Amino acid sequence: MGLVMAIEVEHELHARRRGRNYGLGLALAAFVAIVFGLTVVKVAEVGPDAAAAHRADGE
Repeated sequence: MGLVMAIEVEHELHARRRGRNYGLGLALAAFVAIVFGLTVVKVAEVGPDAAAAHRADGE
């Protein structure tokens, strides 16, 4: 009907960029997972009520 889709070969630069983006995304996800894990461990060690107890002592 009037819509013609051209078949385009992906340029090599785009393939390299996609690979770099995947790598950067994985590095970012790993960083977020590490920060989240450290936060969970710290809260588990101290306890979730430690902040409330600290505020009560300061008043």
